[in-house]
Amino acid sequence: MQIQQLGNSDLQITSVGIGAWAMGGAGWAFSWSHQDDQASIDAIHAALDAGINWIDTAAVYGLGHSEEVVAKALSTYSGNKPYVFTKCERTWNADRQIVKSLEPESIRQECEDSLRRLNVDTIDLYQIHWPEPDEDIEKGWTTLLDLKREGKIRWAGVSNFNAAQMARLQAIGPITSLQPPYSMIRPEVEESILPYALQEKIGVIVYSPMGSGLLSGSMSRERLASLAADDWRHRSSYFQEPLLTKNLLIAEKLQQVGDRYGKKAGEIAIAFTLRHPAVTGAIVGFRNPTQVNELRGALDFHLPDEDYRELVEFQKRTLA
Repeated sequence: MQIQQLGNSDLQITSVGIGAWAMGGAGWAFSWSHQDDQASIDAIHAALDAGINWIDTAAVYGLGHSEEVVAKALSTYSGNKPYVFTKCERTWNADRQIVKSLEPESIRQECEDSLRRLNVDTIDLYQIHWPEPDEDIEKGWTTLLDLKREGKIRWAGVSNFNAAQMARLQAIGPITSLQPPYSMIRPEVEESILPYALQEKIGVIVYSPMGSGLLSGSMSRERLASLAADDWRHRSSYFQEPLLTKNLLIAEKLQQVGDRYGKKAGEIAIAFTLRHPAVTGAIVGFRNPTQVNELRGALDFHLPDEDYRELVEFQKRTLA
């Protein structure tokens, strides 16, 4: 199993982490529709049993519900407790409408609420979810560094930031980690964002390495049509033409490579992202133990050079 240090922290993380976005359940703007809480808890336990040692969630996932599910799972797990990562900046009002705020008082309240929901004394990694409003990222970052000094959080990171925005924060205090979207169908971060993180020794944990299910090997037009009406993926351009056909072709290619090693397309998709020298780990969303068992091979699989080059060439031709 691959374990690496995350950025400038003392966190030694496995190459794959548990993503708890879908565990937030239904009833909010970016829901994956209904999710059974016990299935989420069982998935977390199965992933921890497989050796995964970190969980990534956010306050906004299910408007607090994902963090509560994570807490329930950890309270009933008898093995070693994982690192717990969560995020701030996306909050919500009484009408369950999502609000963007980097005001110090908002972040402090969000941190206290996350500590309570997660039932932890300290958050291992606290991340600014989105750099919005852009003009407030410095004050938001300063607040995270204050929370670190106060012992509320152990390490501070960012998510969805570009290189210029990270440079603004680096002038205030070092960033431990970046969380960007990265997959074979979303390679744009390779241009400047990942090189900047590598140059600055900022750890990178990528999200959606399987393209939110598109590259899992189980997605098809028929499966997409059967997704619940409140599944956010219906609104995503990656699940619509002209991108859908290209993305499914890449999924087929991933499965062809996977067949050489007895792996699923999703495992190869994850391994592809882990090949980038800037990437420390990949966040994988698990909704039940079956998915954990199907993808646990990604924990210790290294994509050979020749297969990686073949995939890159196919990616370039297909996405051109």
